[in-house]
Amino acid sequence: MSTSIQKTAPAQPVERRRGSRPASRSERFADGGGVLNVFSHGFLALWAVMIVFPLLWVVLGAFKTDAQINGSAWSWPSHWSFDAFGRAWTKGIGGFFANTLIVLAGSLTLTMLLGSMAAYVLARYEFRGNRLIYFFFVAGAMFPVYLALVPLFFMVKNLGEISPLLGLNSYLGLILVYVAYSLPFTVFFLHSFFRTLPTAVHEAAMLDGCSHTRAFFQVMVPLAKPGLISVGIFNVLGQWNQYILPVTLMQPTSAGEADHSMLAQGLVNLALQSGYASDAPSLFAGMTIAMLPVLVVYLSFQRQVQSGLTSATLK
Repeated sequence: MSTSIQKTAPAQPVERRRGSRPASRSERFADGGGVLNVFSHGFLALWAVMIVFPLLWVVLGAFKTDAQINGSAWSWPSHWSFDAFGRAWTKGIGGFFANTLIVLAGSLTLTMLLGSMAAYVLARYEFRGNRLIYFFFVAGAMFPVYLALVPLFFMVKNLGEISPLLGLNSYLGLILVYVAYSLPFTVFFLHSFFRTLPTAVHEAAMLDGCSHTRAFFQVMVPLAKPGLISVGIFNVLGQWNQYILPVTLMQPTSAGEADHSMLAQGLVNLALQSGYASDAPSLFAGMTIAMLPVLVVYLSFQRQVQSGLTSATLK
């Protein structure tokens, strides 16, 4: 009796359609997240309105008159004139602007130089006490500046007795305080960025005879350019808009001493000194002058800031 054995052919893989490709993980998530996308886009649109509308209101207020501002704050300017900007500049905004530029140039340079060097050493070299020093910087980033105002005031005042260049109402004294205030965040940010840079490039530079200093400035710093630009923009915004530190430290110590107030501090002083003789358009013009530099800087380096924030994650 013969039995026939049926052989089953092995399963053949189903052919993909020509030109088709498997859906990526992000595409599958986007297909099923319609409600989430609508909510996120709506929230971003609302946030944009909350940011842009006050800025536009301030800029338009600089072209109005006192009567228009007091009568209807939401009205459109009837006459476009730059007279308010000239009045604001002559009332002291020009001097406050120059003082802020001087302090920002010195503090930003020292902050980026010292912060990048400290972050590079802590991220790329192993030595005793490395983590302890790093955690000191992290702790400094979490320490509120308001808790240190009183001891900081007396410390800077005592430094002024040693050298007037380091005391109250001095550019150099405020520059050093800005540097100390900005270093913890700068080191924390750049520490994570330097750890993502390829080690092979640094080793190749050392094999070619580069010193540690030359390898840092000519090899590692260009590689870390996106991160440096990102943290530099944050430092510009933070130091340009700083108010509490200049109010505490930039105080004339004697009669007749030159006023070295910063821009935010000067705007408040200008509003208080006007008293009942208000000139709201010039105040709005001063606020516009104060906003324009940071807006131009951020819009100019917007792509670099985004790439610096995401490059460490993509690597």
